[in-house]
Amino acid sequence: MKTALRSRPAASTAPPQPPPGRSLVTWNLDPQAYCSAHEHATRANFARRLATLTGCAYAGDYDAQQPYAAAPYFVPSNTVTDAGLAQAMGIASVHDLFGGVVPHAFIATKAITHPVAGPDAPRPAGWCPRFATEIAGSALEGFSCFSRDEARSAGRTMLGAGVVRIKPVTATGGRGQVVARDADALDRCIDAMDESDIASHGLVLEENLERPVTYSVGQVIVERMLVSYYGQQRLTRDNAGEEVYGGSDLTLVRGDFEALLASSGLAPPLRQAIDQARRYHRAVIDCYPGFFASRTNYDVAQGTGRGGAWRSGVLEQSWRVGGATGAEIAALESFQADPARDRVRASTFEVYGPAPVPAEAIVSYQGVDPQVGPLAKYTLLSTHADSP
Repeated sequence: MKTALRSRPAASTAPPQPPPGRSLVTWNLDPQAYCSAHEHATRANFARRLATLTGCAYAGDYDAQQPYAAAPYFVPSNTVTDAGLAQAMGIASVHDLFGGVVPHAFIATKAITHPVAGPDAPRPAGWCPRFATEIAGSALEGFSCFSRDEARSAGRTMLGAGVVRIKPVTATGGRGQVVARDADALDRCIDAMDESDIASHGLVLEENLERPVTYSVGQVIVERMLVSYYGQQRLTRDNAGEEVYGGSDLTLVRGDFEALLASSGLAPPLRQAIDQARRYHRAVIDCYPGFFASRTNYDVAQGTGRGGAWRSGVLEQSWRVGGATGAEIAALESFQADPARDRVRASTFEVYGPAPVPAEAIVSYQGVDPQVGPLAKYTLLSTHADSP
């Protein structure tokens, strides 16, 4: 059986020790993009803790004018989508960053998850048609479109079988998504979008699920530790009353995705979600040479789809700091402190408003963000984690 990390060092392979004086820095890949105060503070908190785990010195935000003694270990704001830039920064492997590197920008978006609508449909340079074949059965039905005409045509094809969800490929947390139940609604949505943005980034049309449950399946590699996890996401209301991501309840184990599947007592839907994420991850490695990531997270949705049938599939991937990272780092800290421990449970919370924070919480952010208002982000860790 193929493993999830075939193109990476084996879990038992010790990474090189940090060069003397190696720094760990946060790295804002797009200084022009808006970054909220709570996102910046949360990433800084994670970076300080990763510095302790890696034996590096935390040095704040990356400064191109700073004469670093060695290439720093990076905690970037997003997936690195320029392999040449990664090489220039000294990022050559999973031991050089907490995140991922992809050879083409579209690989880091939702567009990778679905095929284009036909052999003559537009697609970006570097597109691998084989990827859709490799993940067949691991994603929901859908298409990635790079023109309005293709989106209209593909959308009408899908409407013949059920409701269509229209998803901007660079948005996060479900923002900007629209459900179309007929051709008029489909056209209104597509016509409202910028043609050049669709051509540059793509637009996803996907079968819509009713009453979905979303699982998180992921993996992190830091120093000698390889940790994989599964769990379920929660929603909450932000200070404006909008439904947003509220946290995740996760089980984290030493080892790769195979170690997760070896857990006893997994319910069949959860086992399927883990296997679908594993296949998706393996297909990225196979189809896109140059990809590597020390932090991976896959959202897997399960619910009622076309014709009332139960459906399950990977929605999207994340190879950067994300909503589950508080739990990921808490698990790494726990495993480093106790080499005999091989399983923990951790729950992350994003709580809006003036809510109290439990005394035992590992807090990554607590304050009043100028844009979103009062917010606390924290993790509760339990080292008593039997298999489900």
